[in-house]
Amino acid sequence: MEDKELNEYSERLTELRKDGVNLISALKQENAAAKRNRLLSAEEREKLVVSNNEKINAAKIVADKNKAEIAEIVKKAVARNNEISKTEIARVNAEQNEVISKLKAEYEESVSKIESATLARKKEIIASYAGKTSQKDVADCKEDLRVAEYEHKSALFDAKNKFNSNVDAAKAVKNQAYVDYVQKNRALRNGQTNFKEDCTLAIQNYINKFKMSKFLLDNGLYLAIIVFFIVCIILAPLSGNGNLLSLPNIFTILEQSSVRMFYALGVAGLILLAGTDLSVGRMVALGAVITGLILHPGQNIVTFFGLGPWDFTALPTFARLGMALGLSIILCVVFSAFAGVFSAKLKIHPFISTLATQLIIYGLLFFGTSGTPVGSIDADIKDMLGGRWIIGMLNGELITFPKLIIPAIIAIIVAWFIWNKTTFGKNMYAVGGNAEAASVSGISVFWVTMGVFIMAGIFYGCGAFLETFKANASAGTGQGYELDAIAACVVGGISFNGGIGKIGGAVIGVIIFTSLTYCLTFLGIDTNLQFVFKGLIIIAAVALDSVKYLKRK
Repeated sequence: MEDKELNEYSERLTELRKDGVNLISALKQENAAAKRNRLLSAEEREKLVVSNNEKINAAKIVADKNKAEIAEIVKKAVARNNEISKTEIARVNAEQNEVISKLKAEYEESVSKIESATLARKKEIIASYAGKTSQKDVADCKEDLRVAEYEHKSALFDAKNKFNSNVDAAKAVKNQAYVDYVQKNRALRNGQTNFKEDCTLAIQNYINKFKMSKFLLDNGLYLAIIVFFIVCIILAPLSGNGNLLSLPNIFTILEQSSVRMFYALGVAGLILLAGTDLSVGRMVALGAVITGLILHPGQNIVTFFGLGPWDFTALPTFARLGMALGLSIILCVVFSAFAGVFSAKLKIHPFISTLATQLIIYGLLFFGTSGTPVGSIDADIKDMLGGRWIIGMLNGELITFPKLIIPAIIAIIVAWFIWNKTTFGKNMYAVGGNAEAASVSGISVFWVTMGVFIMAGIFYGCGAFLETFKANASAGTGQGYELDAIAACVVGGISFNGGIGKIGGAVIGVIIFTSLTYCLTFLGIDTNLQFVFKGLIIIAAVALDSVKYLKRK
């Protein structure tokens, strides 16, 4: 919709910006392009940049001179556009709402005609076979009725699709009116956005695309879990167990989630490649035993393959910590890469290669240590990394902050950066979505797969190192952790079909599963029944993922 006053404002802004801010922007882009242009010699490039910089300095003087006038005109122009657009948006909404009402009436009429036509057709078929009793006639009658019913359903399907398509088009017109308004304001502000406009636009887009069936499919499991937690929060005080949402309880849940976060972040990459990892628990035991041996206060009671016992207390504390963390990571990476070679090179499914790795580590650990627990680690070291900071008193209760949360946050940031801001992360999604297409496009499927296995090993090694700060280590440490890690990723929306998922999903999944276990324990629910709840959540998550995958197909 054209407006003379608004056009005058726009023309004046263009004129004021032409030799100022717009010229500065154009010259800076020209400088950037010149620096990338290999056809230019160093001398030509330098000459062009110097010349442009002189023009930029002159343009800055013009920009400063026109700054106040531009700001005043922008203010008036935006106000005018708001006034015009408000009326225009209301008009478009009214028109399209009327269109949608007509479409609904036409659809209902169409459905009614289809139903009537189908009923008449069925009566006609039945009448044509009246009095005929032979087996062939009965079979033909049933077949004709089946065809009529199929045509009936097809006609209804086509009518519904046409109706939905037309309604979506009408909603798009309504949405476009607001988009045009926002874009006009941005143009008047020379590309600058406005937080309120952006938020409203995002809400408009969401409303326009919202479908209840898709919303429930995407979020049904989370809604059910939220309801479950609300019930637990209500029942906790009634059952005499206290307030479940107290700050100490929340910190405890986060502390319990922190170490398991490493395992979920590791296995998430393999699930993204449409794989899995069954060796997580044994990797945890491997790293935890090594860490426990090195950080034990005094001489160990454990021998490893007949070697030892050792006493590492003579080494400086940070040297012991570095040795423990380094060996934990190296050993986990070696075994993870071992499984990765078979999956990447021989195309053996990670389920098999990691199952084999799990058994190898399990046998080596129990044979090497004879199943003897390593024992606790040095109390000072345990408090330094696995203890808590005292925050203060709240409602007569001492509040402490778990130190293990810090490394978990760092791990999440690192994993998020790798997945979202690196070429390797983009290649992970490509290989997970379609390995053959990724290979054709020049991506090395072998090295991406190996990279994911190695990255998983690093996360397992870090998590295994920290696991020792929670409990005494032994060859049986980490039993069943692989299932919890896999379940957390699936609940968090990382698809077993590959190529779909986010780090945030894995994080949410870990917190959900840890919270679930903590809530049930808090309410005094039997440990065995807790497995039932976990199983139901896992099967629901996988089922919903399969339904979404089939819909995409």
